[in-house]
Amino acid sequence: MPMGSAADFGSNADGSRNEDYCVHCYQAGVFTWPEAKLDHMIAFCAGVMAKSEGISEEEARARLGEFMPKLKRWRKKV
Repeated sequence: MPMGSAADFGSNADGSRNEDYCVHCYQAGVFTWPEAKLDHMIAFCAGVMAKSEGISEEEARARLGEFMPKLKRWRKKV
């Protein structure tokens, strides 16, 4: 999710703005969908992205498949 305004950012447990996660994913210091797996999140977001950007869901899935694994939540810990 593009985070262009203060309202787009998630919040930490103390109510401060979290710079890493959006308001839909992270509120009050916890993930709103903690059991979500990367493939579920890509599938969930593809329709929204396709509609908002005027592209096919297949294109949205491809873009998300490239981008989302690089986000902090989904990066592999080594």
